[in-house]
Amino acid sequence: MTSIFDPLRVGPLALPNRIIMAPMTRSRADANGVPQDMVADYYAQRADCGLILSEAIYVSDMAKGYVRTPGLANDAQVAGWKQVTDAVRVKGGRMFAQLFHTGRVAMPDFLPGGAQPVAPSAIAINGKNWTDAGQKPHVVPRALETDEIAGVAAEFASAARRAMEAGFDGVEIHAASGYLIHQFLDASINTRTDIYGGSVENRSRFLLLVADLVADAIGRERVGLKLSPRIKFNDVQDPDAEAIYPYIAQQLSGRGIAYLHGAKQGGYEVHALLRPLFKGLYLAGAGFDRTSGDVLLESGGADAIVFGKPYIANPDLVNRMRLGQALAEADGATIYGGGAKGYVDYPTAD
Repeated sequence: MTSIFDPLRVGPLALPNRIIMAPMTRSRADANGVPQDMVADYYAQRADCGLILSEAIYVSDMAKGYVRTPGLANDAQVAGWKQVTDAVRVKGGRMFAQLFHTGRVAMPDFLPGGAQPVAPSAIAINGKNWTDAGQKPHVVPRALETDEIAGVAAEFASAARRAMEAGFDGVEIHAASGYLIHQFLDASINTRTDIYGGSVENRSRFLLLVADLVADAIGRERVGLKLSPRIKFNDVQDPDAEAIYPYIAQQLSGRGIAYLHGAKQGGYEVHALLRPLFKGLYLAGAGFDRTSGDVLLESGGADAIVFGKPYIANPDLVNRMRLGQALAEADGATIYGGGAKGYVDYPTAD
């Protein structure tokens, strides 16, 4: 029987177990996008999992979408992340950097010179975003010109190179949760009429370009990618998910990347959609506990299980699961922003 405690090889990495720490925004970077010292402690506390996936890291100054989130866009940010990866490695851990561009989720408040956010089309999110001045409605983004798009894709490759300089073992491309890559996939957001819009193949073009450039930059065996069809976040609709996501899974399978990470939302069964078509390693996330994770592994529905929320209050999650101990509950008031409280001060079970 396959268990979450069985070892697994991901690209060049030998994982001691199949428990993956999910990417989770915690907003503990400074105003310049550099991780604070306590970020190293936070990840090092959780280094006994098979693989840590970092919080989402913006790839360029135009990619930032939230307050106090970290980047990999300059040397200072690389140095900040180097402290984190060193601390994880001292504890015997392995870590991928999740890279993203927030696209229309961004606000002028976060962008150079108060710039207008960019997106595939000039369609605003129906909702608000948090700024230091409080919540503000999302603005209408500027539709990217056709000849700009390859340059934006290249920002992912540049950030991937910086991730390797910072000591990460690889990167995960964030093509989920309604951020820029996902915006190109969703026909309710992408209304373009050029080679990046319209058909399934055209709307997938930006994602595949990013994947190819990143793989060329650091090696395909060090590249993962995350998808979340029809996630109820950032005004996502994905009206033709059953057409576009199987196409993407097949295209990525042929590229030989390290893994595909699927995150389900509510009752929409993502794993059954993606797993049969992707021939590499498949990571399944969202809503699992030890029992349900083992059931999926045993059935062949995934190769590893991604745990998110349980990791906030349980730095010793692997040991608690191994011993069958109860899990602590996270303090909702300290999840985003703030200091050490609710971040690095959760005790272990013993």
